[in-house]
Amino acid sequence: MNWISKLERKFGKYAIPNLMRYIIALYAAGFVLMASGSGIYENWLSLNAQAILHGQIWRIFTFILMPPAGNVLTLLISLLFYYMIGSNLEARWGAFRFNLYFLVGILLHVVAALLVYLLFGINISMGTAYLNLSLFFAFAAEYPDMQVLLFWIIPIKVKWIAMIEGAYFGLVILAGLLSPLMSVRMILTLAGFGIPASLVSAISALVSMGNFLLFFFSMRSMRHLSPKQVKRKIIYQSRVKRATPKAGAARHKCAICGRTEQDGEDLEFRFCSKCDGMYEYCQEHLYTHKHVTKGS
Repeated sequence: MNWISKLERKFGKYAIPNLMRYIIALYAAGFVLMASGSGIYENWLSLNAQAILHGQIWRIFTFILMPPAGNVLTLLISLLFYYMIGSNLEARWGAFRFNLYFLVGILLHVVAALLVYLLFGINISMGTAYLNLSLFFAFAAEYPDMQVLLFWIIPIKVKWIAMIEGAYFGLVILAGLLSPLMSVRMILTLAGFGIPASLVSAISALVSMGNFLLFFFSMRSMRHLSPKQVKRKIIYQSRVKRATPKAGAARHKCAICGRTEQDGEDLEFRFCSKCDGMYEYCQEHLYTHKHVTKGS
């Protein structure tokens, strides 16, 4: 059992289901707030390391009000896209792991901003771009062959988009780490291609995306499970919890012969993945029974 599983057993009950709905609502509220021109977000809610160190700790979380787009049409498309990503990841991992992934991403954004401020004295303004990118990378790792419409026209598998984004992301980090060795001409040339060559950019990008690397290796043991299998496991566990038998009562019962685990220590029981419903069978009838379908 890895560290995430241990945390899930201890704190899983506190997970917020359908977290992405609330995040989308925050993005929408942030868009309205910034469109008003009041300056409230920039002055009081944005991720500002200097302000955090001077007591404005609410900025650790309020910066996620930053919407992923600046105009209404692009915002709506982005919100639908990120809602699809988040809901699919939650269905794949479960509410607790998705909550944890998003929370760690938020905290690493704050760590990146603080590191840059403390090391270089630069108070960078970090929004939610890397946070959303980490969601996309996680989605591409779990659903590499799912197709999306590039420019809303061209169908393309998400793994190819992730590879392109990953290559650019890697160049930003590499250019930033090597920037002390570069000439001014080289730095300006890279900037012309949209690649910022600075240690500030490298550190903020690398630390902010640390949640993807952390979870990618920590949750690799879950990748053999399909979303359907994960959903069945969640449903089964919830039903078992609601219908916990009394002491001494049988926990397993074959739907064909009626035998339970109390009829023999060597008996094993399994649920059939092809039957509609939670039908359990002993090993003798697991592969010989007639599958139950709706309407039969």
